Amino acid sequence: MASDAASSSRVRQNYVAILVAAIACFLLEAGWYSFFMDGWLNGIGRTRQWLFATGMNPALQYGTALVSAAVIAASISCLTQLVGPQTALRGMRVGALLWMGLVATTWATEYVFEVRPVSLFAINGGFWLLSMVVMGAIVGGWKKK
Repeated sequence: MASDAASSSRVRQNYVAILVAAIACFLLEAGWYSFFMDGWLNGIGRTRQWLFATGMNPALQYGTALVSAAVIAASISCLTQLVGPQTALRGMRVGALLWMGLVATTWATEYVFEVRPVSLFAINGGFWLLSMVVMGAIVGGWKKK
């Protein structure tokens, strides 16, 4: 009987769902920051000219964004399964709770000490709230067969 309970609480990662969630986050990020580009640049005190002249390797930037999104999606998936039945709504709730408990609080502290504008917090925080809820819906709703 105990082994039945232990096996039913095991986390089973659906790597296809995690990859799809990471790609969805990546695409949402591209659209979000394209739309909010001027406000974001203003918030960080930079210009478009600076952005294009940095010489940063885009493959490193995009690779980091995609891998980071996959780690977040896997974390949301794991916690969704640990707290109850795996559903899209539970995944969305876990994503929002993780955002509120870890992302918003960390950034609020950082932004207030760095004296960053609230508008920048809204742009960056809004993206991650939406992305984590979307990733939660995907990994929560897509059960592994």
